[in-house]
Amino acid sequence: MSLREFFARHRIASAVAAPAVLGIAALVAGSLALTSSPHTADPRLTTSVTECRDMVTISVAGRNDSPDEATTRMLVDANGNALPAAMSGDYHSEWVDPVVNAPAGAVDPDAYSAVYIAYPANMDSYEDAVNTGVANTQQVMREIAQACPDTRFSIVGYSEGADVVRRVAMEIGHQEPGADGEYGIVDPADVVGVVILADAGRSAGDGPFPGAEDPYANPDGFDQKYQNGKNTAPGKGALPGTSGDFGALNGKIASFCSEGDLTCAAPENISLLQLVVNVGRQINVDALEREGLTPATGQDVAVTLGKIALAAFADIQSQKNWMQSDETFLEVLLRVSDPEYKPGTAPKTPAKADTIASDQMSPLAYLPQKVLNEIIGLIVTNQNTIPVIMSDPYQLTLGPNHTGHHFDYWDDADAAAGKPLTSAEYAAAWLTHLAKQAQAGEPVDTKAKPQEADVAAVYKAVEETKAKPTSTTTSKPTTTTKTTGAEAAKSKTGGESKTTTSTTTTPPSTTTPPTTTPSTTTTTTTAPTTTNPQTTTDPPAAPAETSTTTQQEAAPQARNSVAAPPAAMAPVETPAPAPAHAAPAATEPSATGTGTSPTGTTTESTTPTTTGSR
Repeated sequence: MSLREFFARHRIASAVAAPAVLGIAALVAGSLALTSSPHTADPRLTTSVTECRDMVTISVAGRNDSPDEATTRMLVDANGNALPAAMSGDYHSEWVDPVVNAPAGAVDPDAYSAVYIAYPANMDSYEDAVNTGVANTQQVMREIAQACPDTRFSIVGYSEGADVVRRVAMEIGHQEPGADGEYGIVDPADVVGVVILADAGRSAGDGPFPGAEDPYANPDGFDQKYQNGKNTAPGKGALPGTSGDFGALNGKIASFCSEGDLTCAAPENISLLQLVVNVGRQINVDALEREGLTPATGQDVAVTLGKIALAAFADIQSQKNWMQSDETFLEVLLRVSDPEYKPGTAPKTPAKADTIASDQMSPLAYLPQKVLNEIIGLIVTNQNTIPVIMSDPYQLTLGPNHTGHHFDYWDDADAAAGKPLTSAEYAAAWLTHLAKQAQAGEPVDTKAKPQEADVAAVYKAVEETKAKPTSTTTSKPTTTTKTTGAEAAKSKTGGESKTTTSTTTTPPSTTTPPTTTPSTTTTTTTAPTTTNPQTTTDPPAAPAETSTTTQQEAAPQARNSVAAPPAAMAPVETPAPAPAHAAPAATEPSATGTGTSPTGTTTESTTPTTTGSR
């Protein structure tokens, strides 16, 4: 890499050379500290936002699937302060990895990276967790954009993370620039693609690509068809209060929903179940699931119900003509139980004009009609409640061993129906296309067609993974020294190429599968293990350059390379740990998932006891 390209890549001008010198000094000091006193340096803080890429994918996984700063290397800002995010090479998600790591093998190593947002991906308080995820995502994107103004962004979310991503994308798309022309988060033009898997805010009838020229076929700028015709999952998301369009990002959104996944395809007219969902967003579902109905969990439910009831009566009292209106008490409860409800908000359906004019009549005169409306409204707005309950919504959405429709996105290809790729494979191919455009410095071409090689690579990776399942474990950290030839290091501007050497330290990770009991069962394996034929572990793609690996202890480096993409573009249905999930579906309980893994031990389970945890 030429000196000019080095400075261009890191966006370092002469005016900011001093901070760079300080960074090198900090690296040297950290190395000396490790030599003399290993406990004085933090080996987790290794990668800075100043290591600019042409494109960065912001990844938000689901419930219990988020980096933990106690055990994971975290991204740092330009001043060395830890950010709520980790590089995809330092944190791994069984579900999201195949999508966000796919572009890495198709572009230069320094052109693309993916990061995972850290947030409390739990159900202690769903709304608090999602709001924290939104704030953390915005913070990380803002820091990267400030350090690397030429970087483009894609955003990917699944399950609970899908709710986070929808809210972030809607806010970015509806931003207005300030007086200085700057945006509060990032410029919407710098966001080139958004993937939402299991979109809980999906509106009824929405196609997979909201706001696109053809919302049922493909996003703008990518002519590979997702499916033929205008088939779309029926129903709507379980969180209708989060619905809405994406403003400037319309046409750049891929919102995938599987029929039968009640988080995004809940049928109409299930108002009582919708009320349960709204209550679940405000209580500690994790504790209720773990402990059952105890005095503590029962009090939590009672307090939440009491708050909703008081808010409903206050809302009715604030409406002078509520008795004359057609709004039912159940509709009031649904409105005020939404965590986004603000007291004093007027109902969407106004009162009847003729009855309001009769303001001299006593409100009690309307009581018989009001009672009749309540009865009729209860029946009409719950026509599908009984069928949904009878279908076992938990089994339907979050069935054990990944049998629920919430996991279809990695196994929903149907060539006969005009859908040659799974949703995850399609998203991976689209992101790869966007990363190539970003590396070439090209504007997003709204008429561009994907290269056949991109789609062929997806098929090949899936077939190789199915034919040759591989499982690799390590019992101690490894240090890999890569020597990159002149051709790989050649500058995109045509500068002189040089041979460079980079060292990457990869700590082992521990994965604990979820169980059906509060206790956690861990199986430790220190030798390579071969899983059953249906279990697939994604091996890293073979690099083009020569790689020499030695087993030794190594000091942490100041920069981590982005992990090579897994060979598989999508996991198959296997008995693997189930991921976190989005908003609570109607009346469904959730099994407790797993957290992130401590460094130093590799654990692999070949006989999971997954019960469909969210």
